[in-house]
Amino acid sequence: QRLKAAVHYTVGCLCQEVEEDKDVQFSKQSIAAISEITFRQCGTAGRPRCFLMLCRHAKRTTVTTEDVKLLARRSNSLLKYITQKSEELASSNMEQKEKKKKKSSAAKGERTPGEQEAAVTENEDSNMA
Repeated sequence: QRLKAAVHYTVGCLCQEVEEDKDVQFSKQSIAAISEITFRQCGTAGRPRCFLMLCRHAKRTTVTTEDVKLLARRSNSLLKYITQKSEELASSNMEQKEKKKKKSSAAKGERTPGEQEAAVTENEDSNMA
């Protein structure tokens, strides 16, 4: 039931985004219908044992986005959406890692590679004078 509620909530959020972007409205009944269809589709295509079989076949214990994409390949639009979202998440994670790296190096008093180059150039310029 919690999973079904989570699917309904997520579908509602996605419908809200579409409403803002496309200037359309979704009724509560249509959101409920989309949620039910989505839940049923995920139930048939994404049974936990399907993911487990993929992991075991790949000699892994963690389900990856590639596993999800593999199971979603029958629906081109779903596969495209999952691919887009996973790329967005990956780039967002990279940005966060870079920010953390910069913060930790700044806290330690270390210089970033760009700052190191500037310091070397500045040093060389002062030595030439």
